[in-house]
Amino acid sequence: MEKVIETYSAQETFEIGKRIGKNAGSGQVYALIGDLGVGKTVFTQGLAEGLGIAEPVNSPTFTILQVYEEGRLPFYHFDVYRIGDVEEMEEIGYEDCFYGNGVSLVEWADLIEEILPPERIRITMEKDLEKGLDYRRIKIEDGHGYE
Repeated sequence: MEKVIETYSAQETFEIGKRIGKNAGSGQVYALIGDLGVGKTVFTQGLAEGLGIAEPVNSPTFTILQVYEEGRLPFYHFDVYRIGDVEEMEEIGYEDCFYGNGVSLVEWADLIEEILPPERIRITMEKDLEKGLDYRRIKIEDGHGYE
């Protein structure tokens, strides 16, 4: 199943993430794909809030993984933009996250496609400047969790 959502502000993008976070289940993996500056972090912050996480959520660009445990489920936020190879993912124990009881979100997921679980939800974010600076097209493949 595929669902396409258009947003016209960072707040709308945040709210889409929040709605998905509220519906996220244990063991869910979100593969987030989009260019720099497309709003992946804003979306992720919304998802975290939907999980009940109050602390600030920022992109873990230099650490690959940030773990948040105070929400209704553990939240594993990966940013694999700077990853050298998949072995780095093994070193940080990605399998415990992907196949555990928490919710995993992987920014730049296309870079580690070969190790993502097959049942992941793929979220692609795109800009279209002709529709405005804050316009985002968010495609959710497998639409599960977005009601």
